[in-house]
Amino acid sequence: MAESLRSFFDDIEAPDRHLVVLNRSSPDPVRNLLDSLLDGQPVGIAETQTGDAGDDDVVALVEDGDVIARSTLDELLESVLLINSDLYKTGAVELDEVALPDVLRGLDEVPFRVRGYPASSKEKLLLIVVSRVIERIAAERGGGTLRASFQRLSRINDERGTNAVYERVAAAGVDVHVYGVGDAAELDGIPLTVHTGTSYPYRRSWFVVFSPPDGAAGDHVALLAIEDEPNVWDGFWTFRPELVTRIERHIAEHI
Repeated sequence: MAESLRSFFDDIEAPDRHLVVLNRSSPDPVRNLLDSLLDGQPVGIAETQTGDAGDDDVVALVEDGDVIARSTLDELLESVLLINSDLYKTGAVELDEVALPDVLRGLDEVPFRVRGYPASSKEKLLLIVVSRVIERIAAERGGGTLRASFQRLSRINDERGTNAVYERVAAAGVDVHVYGVGDAAELDGIPLTVHTGTSYPYRRSWFVVFSPPDGAAGDHVALLAIEDEPNVWDGFWTFRPELVTRIERHIAEHI
């Protein structure tokens, strides 16, 4: 049994995967954006020419010499590389527009260590996108349980985009639980179950965990990150039902 949220990091598979940009014709600034997104992470990026026109400006995810996922550079630009976190806070990016390209989805259970702004303007973005993708899955499923931490509960009201997302998810019939430091009464306008506290998990954790209705298959997904030092986060995401269920149960029973 897990003793803490941190202990779940010992359970991830941490696969050795890397990206290969095939037949790049996009300018160097596009490649630089991809590099900045994964700077310092255990995910290398290489380039190669294949001679196959169908591979032009494609990014492949490779494990043990096999390509396990492919996405175009345009998909990465539209979903992540040309996005900044403020667009999510303000609601400029609608929930239906949020997407996680296959090569990034395939980085599940890879441990990330990211810095927030101003140390980095890009590193946390991937975790933010994954969080929104989980919220979209919950809204589209229209049932099940979503548990999410915010450190400060006031963010749900202060960030127009976040407020709209949680109103939509709750209205879809999802059992939504939010966790953080602050006054639960501030969120009376949204049908949420609010958990408040000041312990370490409330102040230093970032999780978004969705479990579908009991007995339903598919759509298990969790993001878990711990603020290891100020504005520096260790995190991962997973689609493994067994691990998602254990994370969700730990949050429900111990936080």
